[in-house]
Parts: sequence; C-alpha cells; structure tokens
Amino acid sequence: MDNNVLLTRLWQLREQAVDFAAQHPDVDNIHPNHAVSAQNLLHYLGLRSHELREVQLALIERGLSSLGILEAHTLATLNRVIAALECLSGCAPSPEPNAPIQVAESQHLLAYASHALFGERPTQREARIMVTMPTEAAEGSAFLSELLAAGMEVMRINCAHDDTDAWQQMITNLRLAESLTHKRCKTQLDLAGPKLRTGTLGVVGRVIKLKPVRDVFGHVYLPGRLWLIPQGEVVVVSDLPALEVEGADFNGTQVGDYIVLTDARGSLRQLRIAAKHQHARLVTTEHTVYLQENTQLVFERSGKAFGTGSLVNVHEVTPPLVLSVGDALILTRDDQPGVSAKQATDGTQTEPARIHCTLEEAFVVVRAGQHVWLDDGKISGIVEQNDGAEIRLRITQTPPGGAKLRAEKGINFPDAAFDSSALTEKDVADLEAMAGKVDMVALSFVRSPQDVANLQGHLQRLGIPETGIILKIENRAAFENLPAILLMAMRSPNIGVMIARGDLAVEVGFERLSEVQEEILWLCEAAHIPVIWATQILEGMAKKGAPSRAEVSDAAMSIRAECVMLNKGPNIVETVRFLDGILQRMEGHYHKRRLMMRPLSVCQHSLQLNN
Repeated sequence: MDNNVLLTRLWQLREQAVDFAAQHPDVDNIHPNHAVSAQNLLHYLGLRSHELREVQLALIERGLSSLGILEAHTLATLNRVIAALECLSGCAPSPEPNAPIQVAESQHLLAYASHALFGERPTQREARIMVTMPTEAAEGSAFLSELLAAGMEVMRINCAHDDTDAWQQMITNLRLAESLTHKRCKTQLDLAGPKLRTGTLGVVGRVIKLKPVRDVFGHVYLPGRLWLIPQGEVVVVSDLPALEVEGADFNGTQVGDYIVLTDARGSLRQLRIAAKHQHARLVTTEHTVYLQENTQLVFERSGKAFGTGSLVNVHEVTPPLVLSVGDALILTRDDQPGVSAKQATDGTQTEPARIHCTLEEAFVVVRAGQHVWLDDGKISGIVEQNDGAEIRLRITQTPPGGAKLRAEKGINFPDAAFDSSALTEKDVADLEAMAGKVDMVALSFVRSPQDVANLQGHLQRLGIPETGIILKIENRAAFENLPAILLMAMRSPNIGVMIARGDLAVEVGFERLSEVQEEILWLCEAAHIPVIWATQILEGMAKKGAPSRAEVSDAAMSIRAECVMLNKGPNIVETVRFLDGILQRMEGHYHKRRLMMRPLSVCQHSLQLNN
C-alpha cells in the first residue's frame, strides 16, 4: 500500500467516524461529566466498524502509530497519524476536525471518574479492590477492620442474600471500622435482578449420617461426633452438627453414659457421651449411624437404662437431581418442589426429573432447538418442547460421571430474547430501603437502554440522582447493546461497568469470553468509564486458602480494570492482601500491548441501530 492509498484510506476513516458521531441522536442529553467522552465513544464506534488490520500494518512499516491504543482519544490519534503521514509524503496538511479530547486529558478523565466512584487512589496501585460481604460483616466491625487494613476500598452488598436490616448494620460496622483504621471505603448495593433459577427440591425425609474417619487399614482414628441439645435450646458450640432431644431424662445424662438406638436402617447402635458443655452433650461413635426424626433413644449408665428420649427437628434432606447426557429434564411453570427421575430396573429413565423455573417469561419466549445452560454452565442441554406450562430439555453435556442439579441454581437461555425489566419489585423495594445509604447501585441483568432509564428514573424519584450506577454486563443482549446502554447511562453523573464473567461466559460461550471481555474493556476505555473485573478472582484462595496458577495470572491481568472484585470466603482477608501485592507489582506493565483491529460486531451493530 503506497502513501497516497494509505492517506486516502485514513481520510475516509476519519470522515466516517466524524459523520457517525454527528448523526447520532440524543447526544444533547448526555451529562456534562461525559460530554466529550460520549463524542469520543461515537468516534471509536464509527472507526471500529471497519477492517483496519491492513492499515495498521502499513503504518507500522512506516514507523508510525499502529492505532493500537487509540480508544481513549480516537480522533486526536487519527489527526496526529494523518498529519505525520502527510508530512512524510510531502503533502499539504489537510483540515483537521476538532478532536473532543487529547491524549493527556483522556487519562485525567478516567482517573476523575474512578475517583468519583471508588474513592481515593491507593498509594501504590491504581486498581481498587472490592469485596463481597458475608453475613459476618453485620455482626461486628473487627472483620471489616481487617479487610480495610488488608486493602479493601469498596464494600459490595449483595441483595440476593441477607436483608435490609443486615445491610444497614454492615454499613454501620463499616463506618466504625473506618474510624478505627483511619481508612475510607465506598459502598455498592448490588440489586438481585430477575435471575432465572431452579426452584426448590422435594424433601425425602429428615435424617443425618454420622460416620467415623478410618485409615487405609479400616481402623478408626477419628470417631463420628455431634452435639445433642435439649429441644428448643440454642447451639452453644458450632464446630459440629447438633440435634435436638425431646424428653426431660436427657438433662440427667453425664459423661461416660451411653445412648442406645435403632437407626434408620434398622441397625442397633450406641453413642457414647464424651463431653458436656452447659446443656449440650458431645456424643461419639465408631460405627456409621443414620439418625432420623423421632428416633427413640435409651439412656444407659453402667449397663442399666435410666431414661428415654427421641430426636426431633432433624434437618430435612433434599437430594439433588442426578443428570447424565441423554436424560430428559422438565422445567415447570408451576412452583412445585422438584422430583428426581424414575427409572426402570435396567436403569433406563421412565419419567424425567422435574424442577421449577423461576422466570415465567421463559415459558413464553423459549423455543424448541434453543440452547440452555444450568448451574453456571456445568450442565447444558437443548430445548425439545415448550407448551407454555413445561419446557422439556435434553441434556447434552455434564461433567464426567454426570451432574447434580440443586435448588437455586442459575438457568441461562442464551438464544432467547427476554423483555422483562432488569428491575424487579424486590429491587425497587431494596433501593427504597437503602436510598442515600450507599455510594453506588449495581443493576443486574441489564439488557437494554430502557433498563438503565428505569433505574435512573427511580434514583431521580428518590432524590438521589448523584448515586453511582454500575452496569453489570452478564448476558448476550447487554453485550450486543453495550454502546446504546453506555450512552443512556452517560445521562447520569457517575457510572461504571462490571464485567460479570460468570453468567456472561455461559451466555456468549466460554470460548468467546476472553474476546468479549476485551471488547467491553475497549468500549469502556473509549467512553472513559471505569470497569470492575469480577467473578472468581482468586476464588481458590478465598475458599480453600491457596490459589491456582491460572487464578494468579487472571488476577495479574485484572490490573487493566479500575476495580477488581473478590467474592467472600473463609480466607478473604488473606486474599485481599495477596491481590494487593499482585496489583502493586503489576503497576506500570499493563499498557504494553498492541491491538490489531478487525471489525467489531458490537460496533457494526451500533451503526445499524443508528441508521
């Protein structure tokens, strides 16, 4: 490609980017905080709808910018590259359209937006750390003080768990922890949204299995243990399971006494009282015992019975649905407990398993032949039939050996187009209860610009329009409509985007997740919108105490976002500290990249909508 051809191509690209921005409707409604950012985003959309890789290679051959990092200052970069090439070719300078933002200004804009949402920049890193709160955060300030000291800058309250009283107590405890540690922390309220989930499962009984731990030779080295407490009393030690005993004779038992019973299998068993703590008794056994509701107990001392009792309020058992490739599964509109499949003596399925699907709209829009994913992508299937009352699936993929589907697990129909609002009645009630108490509100399962407008309307009604809005991109519709969603959000002063990679991976396909994640990062950089990198960051460490190598690499790459979200776990304080170290060491490295620009479908989709 000679210089004249290359220059002509660059002039055309610049002109098309400018024309696209000029023709876009509703730009006048953009909040002043985002006026130049909206223009830059539109220029970027206009540019990235074209194939640019040949142009990039031609520029590299001439020692010029490859356009690989122009997201945040699109027109300014195009102007500079064209001017350099014109000079190199001996051409007269062409008229330059006015760029809404220059390179240095773009960095300040993103830094300002990040500060408005996430607070002060940490001393030795740019990315903030967000942590999802467990119920423990409502019980006192000590836990939150540890998190703040370890490096947490944003508290995430998940409205899918706990209640308004607990959430408000979490914030109260956070303020106390801030005063003790002299650190500041922002708060985000994560609305639950209309997530499709499996319903409840049928209870098959009340029983608990108690068994000892044996070595490789079958010798018991740790007996089975649990606490017994009088009926109606509270558990005083929570390290082991506890069962309630009905009958006054239990109160007279002592250490060394035995409890004789016949378990659920009809086996005669003895439990030995090994310890006493207040009203509780620690019992042990060297044999496997199945203890069920109303099991009759006989208390013995020195071989003589001196009293009786019975087990009450034993925990309900709800076994999961066991699914294998080729099985049928029925999703029901009727909210009835799920039931397992029925099988013939040869193991073949005679009646499929059934379980409720929580979103009624699925029974209207889902069609035969569409894909379905269950339990965060662990199980996949194809829709065979939808009669409005039941959706019949055929399971096509499970982990080796089959899968276990439990209650409250996610359901995804990536091929279906849902029209339900991202805001549920519960979300609105939660928003009203927490209005003015949090810094940001995260909108779950956003699909369209109207979803954003609905949230903006409620924030305006509640008198808190300055509250930050976080757009959770977690389905295919949100990704495909992202440019329009961002432009609608830019009517509010403070906005951010969360890449919710769990549901997003299921919706777009695991093989496309990295590609889609990159495109979201580019679009948000063009709009100077801070990004939250979320889902399963260092999850192994948070839950089990040690990260995998892949998790460490993923955490290192999260430096490209402005905030990194960790989920709760028993080792979360150590995980925050570990992530803080990774982010500090990665600071300054993540700009080393060069982007090759094939056409982005999401930008082409935006052009089609504008036309």
